[in-house]
Amino acid sequence: MGSFGGVSAEAYARFMGRFSAPLAVPFATVGLEGVHPGTRVLDVGCGPGMLTLELARRRGAAAVSAVDPEPVFAAATAEACPGADVRVAAAEDLPFGDGEFGAALAQLVVHFMTDPVRGVGQMARVTAVGGRVSACVWDHAGGGGPLSDFWRIARRLDAGVRGEASLSGAAEGQLVEIFERAGLGDVTQTVVESTVALRGFDDWWQPFLLGVGPAGRYVATLDAAGVARLERALREELGDGPFAVTARAWTAVGTRV
Repeated sequence: MGSFGGVSAEAYARFMGRFSAPLAVPFATVGLEGVHPGTRVLDVGCGPGMLTLELARRRGAAAVSAVDPEPVFAAATAEACPGADVRVAAAEDLPFGDGEFGAALAQLVVHFMTDPVRGVGQMARVTAVGGRVSACVWDHAGGGGPLSDFWRIARRLDAGVRGEASLSGAAEGQLVEIFERAGLGDVTQTVVESTVALRGFDDWWQPFLLGVGPAGRYVATLDAAGVARLERALREELGDGPFAVTARAWTAVGTRV
Protein backbone atom coordinates (compact mmCIF):
# COMPACT_ATOMS: atom_id res chain seq x y z
CA MET A 1 0.00 0.00 0.00
CA GLY A 2 1.13 3.56 -0.53
CA SER A 3 1.81 6.17 -3.18
CA PHE A 4 3.98 8.59 -1.23
CA GLY A 5 7.26 6.73 -0.72
CA GLY A 6 10.22 9.08 -0.39
CA VAL A 7 8.01 12.11 0.31
CA SER A 8 8.61 14.03 3.52
CA ALA A 9 5.79 14.51 5.99
CA GLU A 10 6.20 18.28 5.62
CA ALA A 11 5.84 18.11 1.83
CA TYR A 12 2.73 15.96 2.11
CA ALA A 13 1.21 18.32 4.67
CA ARG A 14 1.83 21.34 2.42
CA PHE A 15 0.34 19.65 -0.63
CA MET A 16 -2.53 17.39 0.44
CA GLY A 17 -2.65 18.08 4.17
CA ARG A 18 -4.21 21.47 3.53
CA PHE A 19 -7.23 19.63 2.10
CA SER A 20 -7.25 16.47 4.22
CA ALA A 21 -6.98 18.24 7.59
CA PRO A 22 -10.33 20.06 7.25
CA LEU A 23 -11.88 16.95 5.69
CA ALA A 24 -11.00 15.02 8.86
CA VAL A 25 -13.61 16.97 10.82
CA PRO A 26 -16.76 15.82 8.96
CA PHE A 27 -15.24 12.40 8.22
CA ALA A 28 -14.55 11.75 11.91
CA THR A 29 -18.15 12.66 12.66
CA VAL A 30 -19.33 10.07 10.14
CA GLY A 31 -16.87 7.43 11.32
CA LEU A 32 -17.59 7.81 15.03
CA GLU A 33 -21.38 8.10 14.86
CA GLY A 34 -22.93 5.66 17.29
CA VAL A 35 -19.56 4.29 18.43
CA HIS A 36 -19.37 3.74 22.19
CA PRO A 37 -17.13 6.43 23.74
CA GLY A 38 -15.21 3.88 25.79
CA THR A 39 -13.90 1.91 22.80
CA ARG A 40 -10.61 2.33 20.97
CA VAL A 41 -10.51 3.73 17.43
CA LEU A 42 -8.05 3.09 14.59
CA ASP A 43 -6.78 5.38 11.83
CA VAL A 44 -5.58 3.27 8.87
CA GLY A 45 -3.12 4.92 6.50
CA CYS A 46 -2.69 7.89 8.80
CA GLY A 47 -0.11 9.82 6.75
CA PRO A 48 1.33 12.58 8.94
CA GLY A 49 -1.68 12.44 11.24
CA MET A 50 -4.48 14.73 10.09
CA LEU A 51 -7.28 12.34 11.01
CA THR A 52 -5.35 10.92 13.97
CA LEU A 53 -5.26 14.37 15.57
CA GLU A 54 -8.98 14.85 15.04
CA LEU A 55 -9.75 11.45 16.57
CA ALA A 56 -7.50 12.24 19.53
CA ARG A 57 -9.24 15.58 20.01
CA ARG A 58 -12.56 13.78 20.27
CA ARG A 59 -11.57 10.59 22.12
CA GLY A 60 -8.23 11.35 23.77
CA ALA A 61 -4.90 10.19 22.36
CA ALA A 62 -4.76 7.12 24.62
CA ALA A 63 -7.85 5.73 22.86
CA VAL A 64 -6.39 6.14 19.36
CA SER A 65 -4.20 3.81 17.30
CA ALA A 66 -2.81 4.66 13.86
CA VAL A 67 -0.82 2.88 11.18
CA ASP A 68 0.97 3.89 7.99
CA PRO A 69 3.34 1.91 5.77
CA GLU A 70 5.72 4.87 5.44
CA PRO A 71 7.99 5.15 8.50
CA VAL A 72 8.44 8.90 8.02
CA PHE A 73 4.67 9.42 8.20
CA ALA A 74 4.26 7.17 11.24
CA ALA A 75 7.06 9.06 13.01
CA ALA A 76 5.44 12.42 12.20
CA THR A 77 2.09 11.21 13.55
CA ALA A 78 3.66 9.88 16.74
CA GLU A 79 5.38 13.22 17.30
CA ALA A 80 2.25 15.23 16.59
CA CYS A 81 -0.02 13.04 18.72
CA PRO A 82 1.78 11.97 21.92
CA GLY A 83 0.02 9.14 23.70
CA ALA A 84 -1.43 7.54 20.57
CA ASP A 85 -0.34 4.03 19.58
CA VAL A 86 1.30 4.64 16.18
CA ARG A 87 2.85 1.78 14.19
CA VAL A 88 4.41 1.18 10.79
CA ALA A 89 2.08 -1.19 8.95
CA ALA A 90 0.03 -1.52 5.78
CA ALA A 91 -3.74 -1.77 5.74
CA GLU A 92 -3.52 -5.19 4.17
CA ASP A 93 -1.67 -6.60 7.20
CA LEU A 94 -2.82 -4.80 10.34
CA PRO A 95 -0.81 -5.68 13.49
CA PHE A 96 -3.80 -6.00 15.81
CA GLY A 97 -5.97 -8.79 17.12
CA ASP A 98 -9.55 -9.48 16.08
CA GLY A 99 -12.16 -7.07 17.41
CA GLU A 100 -9.82 -4.66 19.23
CA PHE A 101 -11.55 -1.45 18.07
CA GLY A 102 -14.98 0.09 18.18
CA ALA A 103 -14.29 1.84 14.88
CA ALA A 104 -11.71 1.76 12.10
CA LEU A 105 -11.39 4.68 9.69
CA ALA A 106 -9.39 5.18 6.49
CA GLN A 107 -9.24 8.71 5.14
CA LEU A 108 -8.08 9.09 1.52
CA VAL A 109 -6.29 5.73 1.60
CA VAL A 110 -8.36 3.00 -0.07
CA HIS A 111 -7.45 4.18 -3.60
CA PHE A 112 -3.76 3.72 -2.78
CA MET A 113 -4.09 0.25 -1.22
CA THR A 114 -2.41 -2.57 -3.11
CA ASP A 115 -5.50 -4.71 -2.44
CA PRO A 116 -8.46 -2.54 -1.35
CA VAL A 117 -10.77 -5.45 -0.55
CA ARG A 118 -8.13 -7.09 1.63
CA GLY A 119 -7.30 -3.77 3.30
CA VAL A 120 -10.93 -3.03 4.17
CA GLY A 121 -11.33 -6.67 5.23
CA GLN A 122 -8.47 -6.21 7.67
CA MET A 123 -10.17 -3.09 9.03
CA ALA A 124 -13.30 -5.19 9.57
CA ARG A 125 -11.33 -7.98 11.26
CA VAL A 126 -9.82 -5.71 13.91
CA THR A 127 -13.18 -4.02 14.58
CA ALA A 128 -15.53 -5.54 17.15
CA VAL A 129 -18.75 -7.15 16.00
CA GLY A 130 -21.27 -4.36 15.57
CA GLY A 131 -18.48 -1.80 15.26
CA ARG A 132 -18.15 0.77 12.51
CA VAL A 133 -15.76 0.73 9.52
CA SER A 134 -15.50 3.89 7.41
CA ALA A 135 -13.47 5.10 4.46
CA CYS A 136 -13.49 8.08 2.15
CA VAL A 137 -11.92 8.85 -1.23
CA TRP A 138 -11.94 12.12 -3.14
CA ASP A 139 -14.49 12.30 -5.96
CA HIS A 140 -11.79 12.22 -8.61
CA ALA A 141 -14.03 10.52 -11.19
CA GLY A 142 -16.85 13.03 -10.78
CA GLY A 143 -14.63 16.10 -10.92
CA GLY A 144 -15.21 17.00 -7.28
CA GLY A 145 -11.74 16.39 -5.85
CA PRO A 146 -9.39 19.17 -4.72
CA LEU A 147 -7.11 18.55 -7.71
CA SER A 148 -9.82 18.25 -10.36
CA ASP A 149 -9.01 21.63 -11.93
CA PHE A 150 -5.37 20.62 -12.18
CA TRP A 151 -6.11 17.33 -13.92
CA ARG A 152 -8.73 18.83 -16.23
CA ILE A 153 -6.32 21.44 -17.55
CA ALA A 154 -3.34 19.08 -17.64
CA ARG A 155 -5.42 16.71 -19.79
CA ARG A 156 -6.37 19.58 -22.08
CA LEU A 157 -2.68 20.20 -22.74
CA ASP A 158 -1.69 16.53 -22.83
CA ALA A 159 -4.25 13.96 -23.95
CA GLY A 160 -2.14 11.17 -22.45
CA VAL A 161 -2.58 12.34 -18.86
CA ARG A 162 -4.17 9.62 -16.74
CA GLY A 163 -5.10 11.58 -13.64
CA GLU A 164 -6.70 9.91 -10.62
CA ALA A 165 -10.22 9.22 -11.88
CA SER A 166 -9.54 5.51 -12.37
CA LEU A 167 -8.31 4.88 -8.82
CA SER A 168 -10.34 2.47 -6.67
CA GLY A 169 -13.17 4.18 -4.83
CA ALA A 170 -12.92 7.45 -6.76
CA ALA A 171 -16.33 7.06 -8.45
CA GLU A 172 -19.81 6.88 -6.99
CA GLY A 173 -20.65 3.44 -5.63
CA GLN A 174 -17.15 1.97 -5.82
CA LEU A 175 -16.39 2.22 -2.11
CA VAL A 176 -19.71 0.56 -1.32
CA GLU A 177 -18.81 -2.33 -3.64
CA ILE A 178 -15.38 -2.71 -1.98
CA PHE A 179 -16.97 -2.72 1.48
CA GLU A 180 -19.54 -5.33 0.50
CA ARG A 181 -16.88 -7.55 -1.08
CA ALA A 182 -14.91 -7.23 2.18
CA GLY A 183 -17.86 -8.72 4.07
CA LEU A 184 -19.22 -5.63 5.84
CA GLY A 185 -22.92 -5.30 6.52
CA ASP A 186 -25.40 -2.40 6.29
CA VAL A 187 -23.07 -0.50 3.93
CA THR A 188 -24.15 3.04 3.14
CA GLN A 189 -22.68 5.82 1.01
CA THR A 190 -22.51 9.49 1.93
CA VAL A 191 -20.55 12.54 0.83
CA VAL A 192 -18.32 14.72 2.99
CA GLU A 193 -16.92 18.09 1.92
CA SER A 194 -14.26 20.56 2.92
CA THR A 195 -13.49 24.10 1.79
CA VAL A 196 -9.99 25.57 1.80
CA ALA A 197 -9.33 29.30 1.38
CA LEU A 198 -6.15 30.12 -0.55
CA ARG A 199 -4.31 33.43 -0.60
CA GLY A 200 -3.88 33.30 -4.37
CA PHE A 201 -2.64 31.22 -7.26
CA ASP A 202 0.94 30.86 -6.03
CA ASP A 203 -0.31 29.60 -2.67
CA TRP A 204 -2.23 26.89 -4.53
CA TRP A 205 0.42 26.08 -7.16
CA GLN A 206 3.75 25.96 -5.33
CA PRO A 207 3.08 22.67 -3.47
CA PHE A 208 2.55 20.94 -6.84
CA LEU A 209 6.31 21.36 -7.34
CA LEU A 210 7.13 19.16 -4.32
CA GLY A 211 6.65 15.87 -6.15
CA VAL A 212 3.86 14.61 -3.87
CA GLY A 213 1.36 12.02 -5.10
CA PRO A 214 0.28 11.42 -8.70
CA ALA A 215 -0.11 15.13 -9.48
CA GLY A 216 3.29 16.09 -8.08
CA ARG A 217 4.95 13.20 -9.87
CA TYR A 218 3.31 14.24 -13.14
CA VAL A 219 4.67 17.78 -12.81
CA ALA A 220 8.10 16.30 -12.07
CA THR A 221 8.06 14.49 -15.43
CA LEU A 222 7.75 17.77 -17.35
CA ASP A 223 10.67 19.84 -18.57
CA ALA A 224 10.92 23.51 -17.63
CA ALA A 225 8.93 24.61 -20.67
CA GLY A 226 6.21 22.07 -19.93
CA VAL A 227 5.92 23.20 -16.31
CA ALA A 228 5.72 26.85 -17.42
CA ARG A 229 3.04 26.01 -20.00
CA LEU A 230 0.96 24.13 -17.45
CA GLU A 231 1.36 26.87 -14.84
CA ARG A 232 0.33 29.52 -17.35
CA ALA A 233 -2.80 27.61 -18.37
CA LEU A 234 -3.78 27.01 -14.76
CA ARG A 235 -3.19 30.64 -13.81
CA GLU A 236 -5.36 31.81 -16.73
CA GLU A 237 -8.13 29.50 -15.54
CA LEU A 238 -7.97 30.20 -11.79
CA GLY A 239 -6.72 33.79 -11.68
CA ASP A 240 -4.17 35.38 -9.36
CA GLY A 241 -6.40 36.58 -6.56
CA PRO A 242 -7.64 34.77 -3.47
CA PHE A 243 -10.00 31.88 -4.10
CA ALA A 244 -11.43 28.87 -2.31
CA VAL A 245 -11.45 25.20 -3.23
CA THR A 246 -14.45 23.13 -2.13
CA ALA A 247 -13.84 19.42 -2.53
CA ARG A 248 -16.04 16.41 -1.88
CA ALA A 249 -15.24 12.82 -1.06
CA TRP A 250 -17.28 9.66 -1.31
CA THR A 251 -17.67 7.91 2.03
CA ALA A 252 -18.67 4.33 2.74
CA VAL A 253 -19.67 3.12 6.19
CA GLY A 254 -20.29 -0.48 7.13
CA THR A 255 -20.87 -2.64 10.20
CA ARG A 256 -18.66 -5.53 11.30
CA VAL A 257 -20.90 -8.60 11.24
